[in-house]
Amino acid sequence: MSTDRATTRKRGRGQNDPGRPGRIVRAAITVIAEHGVEALTHRKVAEAADVPLGSTTYYFTGLDQLVRAAMDEVARRSVAQLREWEQELPPDAALPTALADFVVASATEQRKYTIAEHNLYTVSLHRPDLRPAAAAWDDAFAESFIARTDSVTGRMLGTLTCGLQMQVVLRDEKPDRDKLAAFVHRALVGSVA
Repeated sequence: MSTDRATTRKRGRGQNDPGRPGRIVRAAITVIAEHGVEALTHRKVAEAADVPLGSTTYYFTGLDQLVRAAMDEVARRSVAQLREWEQELPPDAALPTALADFVVASATEQRKYTIAEHNLYTVSLHRPDLRPAAAAWDDAFAESFIARTDSVTGRMLGTLTCGLQMQVVLRDEKPDRDKLAAFVHRALVGSVA
C-alpha cells in the first residue's frame, strides 16, 4: 500500500472522520431510493457509503435509527429546497408555471431524493414513531406556499405538490410541464361549473 493511500485511510477512520455518519445517512437514502425501505440493510448501506460494516452499526445500532435519520435528512433537504425555490421566485411569478417547474425538477434532477422521500413518508403510516416527523414535514412544506397565498391554499398546494411529485416519478416518460401547470392553475382558480 502506498504512503498516500495509508495516510488517506488513517485520516478517514473513527474520530478523524466526522463526516462519516452523514455519508452513512446519504448512502441509506440511496439504498432506499434504489431498492425501497424494505431492502435496507447495514451491509448495503456500508457498501454504498464505502465504509466498514462496523461503522454503520456503530453510529446506527438498529435499522430503525437509520430509517429515522434518513427521514430527517430527506425532510430537511426537501423543505430547504422548497424554501430556496420560494425565496428565489419573483413576487409576481406565475405560481402554476413555477410550481410545475419545481415538480419537473423534483422528478428529473432530484429524482433519487424524491423517490426516497416518498418511500420514507409512506413508511410513516406503519411506524407511529415516524408520524410526528412526517406531520412536521407536511407543515414545513406548506409554509412556503402559505407565504405566497393563505393558510388553506398553501396547505392545498403542499398536498398537490406531493401528489404530483409521486405521480411523475412513477412514470418513465418526461413530465408534461404544461399539464402540471394546468393542474395547479385549476386548483388555484377552482373548478369550472
